[in-house]
Amino acid sequence: MGIEICPSDMPVLLLYNLDPKWSTREQAEALGATSQLGEALCSAGFPITLVQVANGDLAGVLSGYDPLEYIVFNWCDSLPGVHHSESLVAMYLEQHGFTFTGAGSAALASSYDKCHVKRLLDEAGIPTPTWELYDKGCSINWKRFPAIIKPSREHCSEGIHRDSVVMTETTLKNRVRYIIRRFQHPALVEDFIDGRELHVSLLGNRDIDVLPPAEMEFLSFKDVHYRLCTYEAKFVSQSEQYRDIKTLLPAPLSESELSEVEQVCRAAYVLTGCRDYARIDMRMKDGLFYILDINPNADICPDTSTILAAEFAGYTYADFLRRLVFLAAERHPRWESEFALPVLATSKGVSN
Repeated sequence: MGIEICPSDMPVLLLYNLDPKWSTREQAEALGATSQLGEALCSAGFPITLVQVANGDLAGVLSGYDPLEYIVFNWCDSLPGVHHSESLVAMYLEQHGFTFTGAGSAALASSYDKCHVKRLLDEAGIPTPTWELYDKGCSINWKRFPAIIKPSREHCSEGIHRDSVVMTETTLKNRVRYIIRRFQHPALVEDFIDGRELHVSLLGNRDIDVLPPAEMEFLSFKDVHYRLCTYEAKFVSQSEQYRDIKTLLPAPLSESELSEVEQVCRAAYVLTGCRDYARIDMRMKDGLFYILDINPNADICPDTSTILAAEFAGYTYADFLRRLVFLAAERHPRWESEFALPVLATSKGVSN
């Protein structure tokens, strides 16, 4: 065992993106969330330096910081103006010797390729809905309904809409063509699992804690097309789905169901290279749990299911963020040989 490291001895760079092309409201929301996170890191005891990324020049942004002197809290989910660039941020940090929180570049890049992730799950025998990939010019022979059509290389429910759930071959073909045309990459068709949806957050590396699962409750929606977490349900506060989808925490699960959820999610977390934390979205039907999506570096704003689950498990927001920095510190050349991960005492007696 090494000596316990004090947060005040661990300078943290809070790296975040702010796109000048965002609306005034979007910029204000991003700055507000970053401010909350920074304040929580400060209250956890870390010396914090905020580093804003407003263009693609990461080298210029980080040129004055010695990688051996800092841990980067990677809150930067894209380079402004560069599509699908979350993994490029992590790649730059890796190539220039920075130690940072969250997943590495390979895991982040592969998480955008839904078919790659589903192949991994299929090969490992981890349940995921039956699927096919269709590109321009392909013959579409799908016969299982209801089905759901998604962009195959997007994140954050981009392209997921009530029209994504289809009941006939004609509507399926129309939606596939729309997705290919709109996103300029293949469309993913899956069985639509019309069952209970769980969002399961995980924390750790060698020892992986599964936080209490949260259930997205769709009881307000009688129409099957609305019983899903669309982009609007997650991000548009004026939408009906955002307002009426309820979060049950913890999800009402039996002991055996909870054990199965934990086993499946830990296996998927390790398989896909998640690190430090992630959220796994799954659905339950006829006693089986199907993985829908794996989200390394999931959103950790205070109102998200990940943080609400952490709070239920006894963490404060500052506790949770401290844990992430300590997990990264175990990889840092300055602290890895002497770092001893403290046990965080929580109000619910959870040992982490």
